[in-house]
Amino acid sequence: MRIVLSGGGTAGHINPALALAEVLQERGYEVYFAGTPNGVEKPLVEMAGIPFKGFEVSGFDRSHPLTLAKGLKKLSHSANEAGRWFAELKPNAVVVFGGYACLPAGRAAKAFRVPLIIHEQNSVMGMANDYLSKNASAVALTYASAGRTVKDQTKVIVTGNPVRKSVLEATKEEGRAYLGIPEDATMLLVFGGSLGARHINTAISQMKNDLLSMDNTYVVHITGPKEFETVREGLALTEEEQKRYILKDYEDNMGAVLAAADLVVSRAGASSLAEISARCIPAVLIPFPYATADHQTANAKEYVERGAAILIADDKVEKQEFSNSVLGLLKDAQLREGMKAAAATFETGNAAARLADVVELMIKSKWPDLYEEFKQEQAEKAEQAEKDSDSEPDADSSLESESDTDSDADAQNETDIVGGEKDHKE
Repeated sequence: MRIVLSGGGTAGHINPALALAEVLQERGYEVYFAGTPNGVEKPLVEMAGIPFKGFEVSGFDRSHPLTLAKGLKKLSHSANEAGRWFAELKPNAVVVFGGYACLPAGRAAKAFRVPLIIHEQNSVMGMANDYLSKNASAVALTYASAGRTVKDQTKVIVTGNPVRKSVLEATKEEGRAYLGIPEDATMLLVFGGSLGARHINTAISQMKNDLLSMDNTYVVHITGPKEFETVREGLALTEEEQKRYILKDYEDNMGAVLAAADLVVSRAGASSLAEISARCIPAVLIPFPYATADHQTANAKEYVERGAAILIADDKVEKQEFSNSVLGLLKDAQLREGMKAAAATFETGNAAARLADVVELMIKSKWPDLYEEFKQEQAEKAEQAEKDSDSEPDADSSLESESDTDSDADAQNETDIVGGEKDHKE
């Protein structure tokens, strides 16, 4: 069976899709991705080894009607192209994650009557998802509040925001070893998303002396590529300070870094929050104030209400309230433990599996016989794989058997030992 995933524009739309792809592939599905040919989604998807199909699409400025006309014309053309692709591919379900990039695949799903599943990462429904939700078979949400605009509430289900295995499976020990930080140290992680956040960078830089004055406290500060040189020059870290204040422009091993952290200072984008909650890390959140419909503030409030985070407004991040919050949490391990327990209530680690269950339910509803046949095939493949694994020769036994030529007495002893182990295993 084949499933098309689609979304783009930001990593926040793509990472949950890739997390879902991991689960679907484990369950035996063929996964494809539809996006824009020049968007950020293309390299990320191809890096994950998923076949990618690009369709031209663009947004529009409501204050300039001409952009709307051009955008709709381009969308109509791309939707027709997606339809021709669907005619060849014959997908069994389409899952979209938002952004204008998902509109051609979403339109084609409607035309071909293929089950369409929407996933909304933020607490406010995005425009593309809101538009496609009218014809969706199911609307999956990270936050229940995002589903208020969905007319048919029977379609709505809260799954959480899927997180990739590289984040879920990393261990604290691995993270600390990767960063060179002692396991008994307290580690603060600071990041502002893929591009960085100037206000956060400035505020944390101003706290350098206070942070480094704390015994056995380490800082990992990811500035974003554009801000790195400015922050580096402003910090003016000595060689000794660099041992405990680790400055990075970008980090492609966030799973390990998050696993190592005791406290996070971050924006409140959907992907960042999902990864933070999946790792159950206490957080100080500074929402980006110019996000559409101020959705980052709404995202952050969900965590604050659960007791998993503290919210500081962007215009207050360089004031005493912010530094007091960060330093207070670093000093109070008991308070962090309480916030960690609160973060665990989101159960983000199971979100990808829950969303995969929704996809399978929609396929089963549409094609029950085909679905049962597919599941039977997967069960048989799994059974055969287990048999093949059990029948593989024991490498250690083989090596021991080769030593039979050493001496007659030793040979007999080794044969008895190896034979006994084999009988026990069987």
